[in-house]
Amino acid sequence: MIFRISRSCFSSISVKLPSFKVHHLELDQLPQTATTTSAELLAYYKSMQLQRRMEIACDNLYKQRLIRGFLHLADGQESIYEGLHAGLTFDDCVITAYRDHCIALLRGDTPHQIIAEMMAKQTGSTKGKGGSMHYYKKATNFYGGHGIVGAQIPLGTGLAFAQKYLKKPNVTLIMFGDGAANQGQLYEAANMAQLWHLPAIYFIENNLFGMGTSIDRASANTKFYTRGDVIPGIQIDGNNVFQVRETLKFAKKHCLEKGPIFIEAMTYRYHGHSMSDPGVTYRTREEVQQQRKTRDCINYVKNIILENKVADEHQLEEIDNTAQNEIDIAVEQAKVDPVPPSTELTTDVYVDNQNHFIRGILYKDSILPKSQ
Repeated sequence: MIFRISRSCFSSISVKLPSFKVHHLELDQLPQTATTTSAELLAYYKSMQLQRRMEIACDNLYKQRLIRGFLHLADGQESIYEGLHAGLTFDDCVITAYRDHCIALLRGDTPHQIIAEMMAKQTGSTKGKGGSMHYYKKATNFYGGHGIVGAQIPLGTGLAFAQKYLKKPNVTLIMFGDGAANQGQLYEAANMAQLWHLPAIYFIENNLFGMGTSIDRASANTKFYTRGDVIPGIQIDGNNVFQVRETLKFAKKHCLEKGPIFIEAMTYRYHGHSMSDPGVTYRTREEVQQQRKTRDCINYVKNIILENKVADEHQLEEIDNTAQNEIDIAVEQAKVDPVPPSTELTTDVYVDNQNHFIRGILYKDSILPKSQ
């Protein structure tokens, strides 16, 4: 899958992309190769290592009861998030479900802010009020982080409507899993998007299981990229960062010219659906290990780096250690950070709290409008 080149010209590296499956499109419309550089390869590798080590750290913190509530980890799927980061810009909107930590990282939050948020600390992304499922950063057009299955889909379609209404040259990436692909609100929203030619990319992260139910048991049509009916669709290897990147570049151009598109990214999560799911009651440990061995998205980039002599094993190990050290520092800082004071219960309720009555735990702690 990789074109070898000499060290003297390896600043430009050509990578053959996996085959696509298409719906209402022609295969020759899609790119067959992607071009990268040594610097870009190392940046992808470092970023994906940082994502994975952050997710594993959160797993450990949850087991130590330092993170409570729901926690959905995305280790194994890092190439999707790295690909969307490379294929779109911060002027493009992104909205997703609850497996959202890595997107928050790539849209501008730090590992410390993300981990502190999950630990309900005041230094978290939203002062410890949102937790694992509700990251949000308006400055980079990241609109969550949603805990209700499929609820982000019509909201994302609304973002795409706003972009078209305001005549912006941008798109909205609406991410959801194979489990949410059976939600009725997807089809209501997609129908409107097609009628109005909205710049909406409906992006299905197909990790083969909706919670603990395989796609074959839950869906009569498992070709999710065809689910848009008259809307074009593409199926890609979500574990290939270059195919994700190039597909999103193609999809952005398509959406701005012709309207919505469906993308199904085939991927695999190593953890269970959430921390309450051991992940081995509906699949075997051997299956998970086989996926790690043969389809790991970080190892794919690592092999390109090694085969093209961009870096050696020792240099990559140094990158690994740097990423781990950054996460370790973030964890230790979050552990000693303060929790939000009780007064935070009445802040951020309205755009302008001072013009509204907000009941405190005790009436004397309530906020009264300025006019009263």
